Amino acid sequence: MVRQNISKIKVAHLTSVHSRYDVRIFLKQCCSLSKAGYVVFLVVADGKGDEVKNGVCIYDVGAFKKRWDRIINAPRRVLKKAREIDATVYHLHDPELLPIGLKLKRLGKRVIFDSHEDVPEQVLNKPYLIKPLRWLISQFLRIYERYACNRFDGVICASPFILDKFTQINERTANINNFPLTEEFTIDNVWTDKKKEICYLGGISKIRGIFELIQAMDFIEHDIRLNLCGKFDESVTEHSIKSLSGWDKVIEYGFVSRAEVRTILAKSIAGLVTLLPASNYVNAQPNKMFEYMSASIPVIASNFPLWREIIEGGKCGFCVDPLDPKAIATAINYIANHPAEAEQMGKNGHRAVLERYNWGIEEKKLITFYKDI
Repeated sequence: MVRQNISKIKVAHLTSVHSRYDVRIFLKQCCSLSKAGYVVFLVVADGKGDEVKNGVCIYDVGAFKKRWDRIINAPRRVLKKAREIDATVYHLHDPELLPIGLKLKRLGKRVIFDSHEDVPEQVLNKPYLIKPLRWLISQFLRIYERYACNRFDGVICASPFILDKFTQINERTANINNFPLTEEFTIDNVWTDKKKEICYLGGISKIRGIFELIQAMDFIEHDIRLNLCGKFDESVTEHSIKSLSGWDKVIEYGFVSRAEVRTILAKSIAGLVTLLPASNYVNAQPNKMFEYMSASIPVIASNFPLWREIIEGGKCGFCVDPLDPKAIATAINYIANHPAEAEQMGKNGHRAVLERYNWGIEEKKLITFYKDI
């Protein structure tokens, strides 16, 4: 058997949706593959130009102002650049790129699809689509996803739930979780140095529980502030949220860098991930949950069975009804009133990340998967 020389294998990660420094795509997968010796390219569509970072060659095909413009025209540009790269393996990160994956297969290339979320289910909760259209798009995506992924060389899934679905479609399917880089948010400051602040990281929308979270601030017993980090998905949601009385207790950061995230986590006494019970969230494994754990702070999460197993099973926080602002506030108040117990919850979460929920473990699975491909 001839042993592979991976230093000559060119790999191209393709996305028209995610940012060039996306945590899962760039910081974890691309950098890990580059470190392992592969020649790694990343094609993005953000209008920020080409660059080389951490050994990864990043190519930009230009930004798109409108969502539908991106969906219709981005795949064509991404395919053009992908063909210029002439890689051996192409790793797709967006469902709108499935058609170009089939074209690359016809050119004799190896193609991997990376399912970050259950997209057909996610579409059913898109507020900008009318309900009948949501259902039609969801069904089309479900059928086309099965058709395309059955023909690809492999599928990578971001959670065990998604793995269960794709195992029925493609026998070469692997679960590579989006667990944190342990060194990124390991924080050594003592609990007494923390502020009377809690934090939320990620996209801000109705389905992610932002209304209930801000309403919960009205029931906080202490002068606690909410560090809100992320972008609103719709201006209507933003205006509605900022009219609530609880908004007076919010420190709005907007989009923040990874370095700023570390600083905010270091001063917070809890991290919140109270997403509403949408079908695509109940069995998801949100990255921010594990980042809170990595930063040694308690997690206040939705009471979904999988999340309860991770959070309450690991004694690193509380799971509450995400539709009940008072329940969210009760958990926040308890953590504020019991600093010693809160500190221990944070330590428990950090230990769980070091032992089980970390990218080091997932990185090995990624490299093995690539060698098999």
